[in-house]
Amino acid sequence: MAENNQYATSKVTSEDFTSGWTVALILAGMGFSLPILFLGSEIALGIGLKDALIAYGVSTLVLTILCLVTTIIGTRSRLSTYMILRFSFGEQGAKIINFIIGLSLLGWFSVALELLAQAIQETGTEILGITFPLWIIVCVASVFITVTTIYGIRSIERLANIAVPILSVFLFYAVYVALYQSAGYPDIWAYQPLERNMSLFDATSVLIGSSVLVPVLMADFSRFIYNDKQSYIAVLGIVIGTPLVLFISAVMAIKSGQADIIQIMKSLGLVLPAFILLFVSTWVTNATNLYSTVLTFSTIQTNWNFKLMSLITGLLGTLLALFQFSEYLFAFLDILGVFAPSISAIYIIDFFWVRNQKYDLSEINSWNTKGIISWAIASVIALLTYFEIFQLTHAHFIDSFLIAGILYAFLNKDVFVKRYR
Repeated sequence: MAENNQYATSKVTSEDFTSGWTVALILAGMGFSLPILFLGSEIALGIGLKDALIAYGVSTLVLTILCLVTTIIGTRSRLSTYMILRFSFGEQGAKIINFIIGLSLLGWFSVALELLAQAIQETGTEILGITFPLWIIVCVASVFITVTTIYGIRSIERLANIAVPILSVFLFYAVYVALYQSAGYPDIWAYQPLERNMSLFDATSVLIGSSVLVPVLMADFSRFIYNDKQSYIAVLGIVIGTPLVLFISAVMAIKSGQADIIQIMKSLGLVLPAFILLFVSTWVTNATNLYSTVLTFSTIQTNWNFKLMSLITGLLGTLLALFQFSEYLFAFLDILGVFAPSISAIYIIDFFWVRNQKYDLSEINSWNTKGIISWAIASVIALLTYFEIFQLTHAHFIDSFLIAGILYAFLNKDVFVKRYR
């Protein structure tokens, strides 16, 4: 295997192909994380279970449709997302896009790391009566995650294979305990907050923003999958895993009245086992985040090998966590919903219609102005609709995706005319 760069700038070769089920477990593991559990809890407490389920369903549907397309691109091209973006935006243009994606991934890494550190601190206080300094916990947890990332996709696979099934069983058990200790399901279904702190649309937007980079980054994982059929299996990790975790977190949050997962587990008498399993699951998720971050920045700074880039990006993410980046989580997710969907739209159009599903590494130009222009215009318009200067579809993430796709197709109309006339 290309151990030094994890195929950051080359095609994956057959000896490192894997099954769709393996990738599905990794994707499911990304859902079994503290940030997703926190979002599911906050949304359920904010708008009630019925509306929360609608938000979970709509956001999962949008992301599933996008992932079904982008996972095929990775499987057929055998290239990382960041190499694919070089075709859509040019070698220099892709550096701009990759830099934005890299910053976004670092943001996710820092949020998950900070929430994990807080969970460890709370657990130490509950179990041992000792409050460890948060900064020490952040640094130690970051070392575990960074070392795992250095060993690449195989170490993440092995960790996910162990963590995800066990955590799934445990969370189902936690829901059973929550229901057993109370009157049961009817009161959960009927729950409505005394004062709604967000709308159904806001909840859906936040959920899409929380996972909108997944379709963009699917190629990083699907490039290792044997074939198209196995790629569709991989998407089950999102279709089943993410909404299941959101639902479980909603039930437990409503029963306990808490969004903090450790406090929820405390009310159920499950603090220690919950902590152990959540630590492992967040370890998987953040190793995956850091892995994608490293691949991103590897296309910008090509002189550093995978190990060195892992150390540097891990350090940067740790610094963000120490400065409490999680306070800006919801605003961060909304902004992702503005800038990320257009990237997916452009490289989908580019692969299937402009390149006719064929990537030739010798055809990468320095700049693809059509891609840059489409992304910039779509992002600006989506930003204006986000701030409600005017409205199109009333969903800024859909505005971003549709405008970018239509513009890029229009700017490449000569390709279509030549091919189909």
